Amino acid sequence: MIIINQITMFWFYLLIFFLLGLSFGSFLNALVWRTWQNIKIVHGRSMCPACHRQLACWENIPLISFIILGGKCRVCKNNISLQYPIVELIMGVVFVIIALVRENTITFITPELVRDWALALNLAFIFLYDLNYGEIIDSSTIPTSLLLFFFSWSLGWQTWQSMVVGVVVGAGVFLFQFLVSKGKWVGGGDIRLALLMGVILGWPNIILALMLAYVLGAIFSLILVALKKKDLKSETPFGTYLTVATFVAMLWGERIVSWYLSLLQ
Repeated sequence: MIIINQITMFWFYLLIFFLLGLSFGSFLNALVWRTWQNIKIVHGRSMCPACHRQLACWENIPLISFIILGGKCRVCKNNISLQYPIVELIMGVVFVIIALVRENTITFITPELVRDWALALNLAFIFLYDLNYGEIIDSSTIPTSLLLFFFSWSLGWQTWQSMVVGVVVGAGVFLFQFLVSKGKWVGGGDIRLALLMGVILGWPNIILALMLAYVLGAIFSLILVALKKKDLKSETPFGTYLTVATFVAMLWGERIVSWYLSLLQ
């Protein structure tokens, strides 16, 4: 009976985490669009991006509303971007993955779990904003870096030395490219994102994330060139690769580094 109850609670927690991720994914979609439109998130309910009509409560249910509405606005009949249900679904899955990796499904919610969820949302915001608008805004990197540095140091999540080295290496790599190319290869947003990466990952995981980002960038760029979607001179929203690499290194960095070092022995 105890084992059955534990299994039931395990799946119950996963369902709660998934629904929580769906809800935050819906919020994330609205936040990205409102930030671009310079509309404060606290001003009014969710609205249709096309006709700006405020949505009824039943039109704003993650995933379900998209299906019920057939992917179109109820009034203006404009298509609702597939980004909305995809982001909601991905964030639901991401919340569950983080809980499983951190093994928090029994102890429920811990400070470390909340931290990782918040970082995943912040990285997802940077990913979407850079993908859609080709920009990494300071409000998504600098405040998070400062807050995370303080809490990581005070709560013992990471040593300040590890974070400082991570920042110097991460930001230094992009600052060097920025100076050499006079801003043609990377932008200031990439430097500040690398600073955030250094605080999140520390040393040596920052190296892993940078390597993963460049590998991902090369692979997807070659695929897009092969599909004739871009050419070799096209600009790439490199922040998208950096955020994905940071997420991977954040959850599995130590295991990947240990595995790689074991191959060298």
